[in-house]
Amino acid sequence: MKVSLFATCLVDMFQSNVGKATVELLERLGCEIDFPESQVCCGQPSYNSGYVKESKEAMKLMMETFKDAEYVVSPSGSCAYMFKEYPHIFAGDPVWEPKAKQLADKTYELTQFIVEVLKVEDVGARFEGTATYHTSCHMTRLLGVKEPPMILLKNVKGLKFTELPGKEKCCGFGGTFSVKMAQISEQMVDEKVQHVEETGAEYLIGADAGCLMNIGGRIERKGKPIKVMHIAEILNSR
Repeated sequence: MKVSLFATCLVDMFQSNVGKATVELLERLGCEIDFPESQVCCGQPSYNSGYVKESKEAMKLMMETFKDAEYVVSPSGSCAYMFKEYPHIFAGDPVWEPKAKQLADKTYELTQFIVEVLKVEDVGARFEGTATYHTSCHMTRLLGVKEPPMILLKNVKGLKFTELPGKEKCCGFGGTFSVKMAQISEQMVDEKVQHVEETGAEYLIGADAGCLMNIGGRIERKGKPIKVMHIAEILNSR
């Protein structure tokens, strides 16, 4: 099965280890991976800030970049969801709406692809430790991916999993929200960190780089002994 990796900006610039883990994991599951180098930002931050016209140029480039892909897989529920929004954004455009729908239909978040397309529930991972999982807003509420991460994590040998209190609450990142509403965002992430502490977990796992950077940054500033890891890294552990 041929898979084109949509790495996302944050993984490309700040968390290359997540991109590497994603590639290694998918290759181990029998996929042939390619990385189209012309990929850029999906346009979400600028689009959500109201720069619709400017954002469309990046979106068009992304549609052209992945036009020949069999499947597009991303280690980010938020960015994968943005591709799903393209058909709405280009609705009525005779040239770009069909291309937007084509890209949306073949795009998957990593755990969603593994469970729903590859039909794999146990990737053979082993990771010793106690962990909890942060359910990011875009991935669960908008993309609708809830069960795949849980299914895969519960089959990781050696991993002791504990439920995160208030898991349905936003961590305060929200892209540009954390910049524009910094004080409110700070209170939200403090509450999230408190809930993580309550679980007694050694590791906080998530599937969106933005959320993990936000929560991880606050954990580091507070000097808490909790390590933050992307789910791709956990699933790629042997």
